[in-house]
Amino acid sequence: MSTTRHTCPECDSLVRKQNRESVCTQCGLIIAEDNLDRGPEWRSFDDDASDPKRTGAPLTPTRHDRGLSTRIGRSRSTSPRRRRRMARLRQQHRRSQTRTKRERNQRNAFIDIRQHISALSLPKVVHETACKLFRQAQNAELLQGRSIEGFTAACVYAACRMVSISRTKTEVVGHTKATDNEFDAAFKALNRELDIALGPPAPAEFIPRYASQLGLSAATESRAHEFAIDCRERGISNGKNPSGVAAACLYTAALELSDEITQKDAASVADVSPVTVRNTYSALQS
Repeated sequence: MSTTRHTCPECDSLVRKQNRESVCTQCGLIIAEDNLDRGPEWRSFDDDASDPKRTGAPLTPTRHDRGLSTRIGRSRSTSPRRRRRMARLRQQHRRSQTRTKRERNQRNAFIDIRQHISALSLPKVVHETACKLFRQAQNAELLQGRSIEGFTAACVYAACRMVSISRTKTEVVGHTKATDNEFDAAFKALNRELDIALGPPAPAEFIPRYASQLGLSAATESRAHEFAIDCRERGISNGKNPSGVAAACLYTAALELSDEITQKDAASVADVSPVTVRNTYSALQS
């Protein structure tokens, strides 16, 4: 609050300037009002605001053109002639966005990745990471002689592993057109050539999702996490399917806390056989 040394024209009292108004302190008369915002027209969240960006949407790695191209929406006109014209414009615009076969492959791959992300209910960070991995694989010439569908599935699976989100290979491949062999070839190429250094998934990553699908209580889920830690420390989970180990931990915790669950129920959500659950359960009890 700053004070301006001039007087009110009505009562000759002191006028105080606050924000955008000059108001008399005695009678409350508004002497002047400025509705213009004198501040900057841009906002910057970076440390260096010397060159602020004033136009355009932010860049996104989930589109082949990084989101810089214009999109032509649907016309609400009732005129058939205008609708046909807009359809032709959209078609020509889509063709102009990809000048080479490489760009067309990248655009189609990003569309497939977006569909996988939606089908598996994965967060935005997995979407962006998967698109970055595919772009790196294409720049490294890893797609030659391999399936694009296999690489899109492998990128989604690798992105889940990188951000510690539990999705099995069967779940990822089940939502794609790629075969198991195409997925394996693409994932091995990603892991070998890009050196992303993916470790085996931990059984604890699968426990919250499986507990939710089985309708188990929070106490059972917490106890299953303790069993998962015990499996790791005792080496029970070494060389075993982490999804099956997670199902066995949930089954063991449910029996201990009197939750109604069978070995078949636990095995079905983890896509393993009841024998796998039974063997890990026996190892935990020993």
